[in-house]
Amino acid sequence: MKKIGRPGKSEGNRECKETILKAAVELIGAIGADAVTVRKVCEKADVSVGTFYHYFSDKNDLMMAFVREESFDGFDLRTPLSDIAGRITELYMHLIGRYQEMGRDFMKSFYTTGNQALSAYLDEENGCFAPGTVMARSEKEMQDAKDLGILRGDVNIHETAMDVCTIVKGCVFEWCLTETRMEIQETLSRILHAYLSGCIR
Repeated sequence: MKKIGRPGKSEGNRECKETILKAAVELIGAIGADAVTVRKVCEKADVSVGTFYHYFSDKNDLMMAFVREESFDGFDLRTPLSDIAGRITELYMHLIGRYQEMGRDFMKSFYTTGNQALSAYLDEENGCFAPGTVMARSEKEMQDAKDLGILRGDVNIHETAMDVCTIVKGCVFEWCLTETRMEIQETLSRILHAYLSGCIR
């Protein structure tokens, strides 16, 4: 069977991109994110290498698609700002929910120290989180809470946002280690409420 070639401008680009992403999810779950290569993804998706590079610049760009699928800037949150811990929990659960849909094997294989795309996404550059990321939105929510007097005036918002990100990563790892038996939303909410209680005015 002939591999799918580079798509034209008028073709269904989204469908082809989804085929590549689906193949990557299956490979990550089977062999781990560190062992995934562009060639393996192309073979699994039955697309040409040229087609892959039409959508992604490299493997890290592909991996980044799983965490930067959409911007968190305009995402609507239902939890009121007065419950800042609950609001941050809701925010992060939107991202975690995407991973859960892909299965535990994907989660366990994606959250590794060798996944450079994930490390870059969850990190900061020049003291700032990248625009549109869940961390940047988390920091903005807490800054709004501070401006309204919900959080104490002496709270370092950026440092607190980094701590929250660390807590979230810990909950994700624990969820994977317990074979998904842990109620991740309940645990995350409990820990964030305990942590942020020391920051509330």
